[in-house]
Amino acid sequence: MKVFKIVLFSFLLFGLFSCQQPIPDKGPIKIAISKAVPAKSYKNYVRWIHSVDSTIECLDMHHLSYDSAILMLKECDGLLLTGGTDIYPGRYGKEEDTARCWNPDFKRDTMEANLIREGIKLEMPIMGICRGLQNLNVFFDGTLYIDLPSDLDTIVKHQLPKTYKANHEITIQQGSLLHEISGVTSGFVNSNHHQGIEVLAYQLNGIARTQDGLIETIELKNRGDYPFLLGVQWHPERMDYTNPLSGKIAHRFVEEAKRYSNNYSHE
Repeated sequence: MKVFKIVLFSFLLFGLFSCQQPIPDKGPIKIAISKAVPAKSYKNYVRWIHSVDSTIECLDMHHLSYDSAILMLKECDGLLLTGGTDIYPGRYGKEEDTARCWNPDFKRDTMEANLIREGIKLEMPIMGICRGLQNLNVFFDGTLYIDLPSDLDTIVKHQLPKTYKANHEITIQQGSLLHEISGVTSGFVNSNHHQGIEVLAYQLNGIARTQDGLIETIELKNRGDYPFLLGVQWHPERMDYTNPLSGKIAHRFVEEAKRYSNNYSHE
C-alpha cells in the first residue's frame, strides 16, 4: 500500500509539472529606427537608447525594402523616427515649394509613412525626433513651414551653421505627456532645423512651444486611446542626459517598449 501511494504521488507530481507551459524567452527589446546609418551622427540615437538599457537591439530600417521593413517592424517593440533631410513638400500640398527644400529623400518619406501606419496599427510606442516630429504631423495631414526664417519671420534662432547648439527655451503645457515625463513646465533645448509645424494636424495637440509660437512637441489628442506617441523638435540624443528634456524622455520611451513587449506576443 505504501509503495502504491509513492507511485501515485510521483505520477501526480509529474503530471503537474508536465502540464505547466514554459515561459517563452522573448529575448532583448528591439527598437526599430527609421534611419540609423550610415552617417556618424545617427549613432547618437543608439547611444541615447543604450544609456537606458545597453541590451536593447536597435535595428536600422532605412536600408531595407518596404516589405522587409514592415516584416521587421512586426518583430520590434518600439519605433523611433530620426532627424534628417527635408520631407518632400508634395506630401503636404506644397509641391511648388520643392526648390526651397534641402535634399528631399522620396524613398525615406515613403518608408517612414509606411512604418508609422504599421506602427499605429500594431499600437506600438512611437517616438519622433526633429524630422520625426514633422513627419508625424504630415502623416496626420498637417503642413510644414518650408523655411522658418523667411516663412515665420521668427525671432528665435532655430538653426546655426554646422552646429546643434542653437539653444532656446520652450514652454510646456501642464498636464501634457511631456510635462508628465519631464516634471518641468519650461526648459532649454538644442535646435538644428529650418522647417517646422505650420498647420497642426487635427488629431494632434501641440504641447510645447518656443517664444515665437512654433510647436516643439506633439502628442495625440485622444492620448488615452493609444499607448505612447510623442514627437519633439529638438535633439535629446545630443543633449546632456541629465537634462529632464533628454534622459527622462529616453527612459519613458524604453519603459513603453518594455511594456509593449510584455503585453504583445510577436507571431
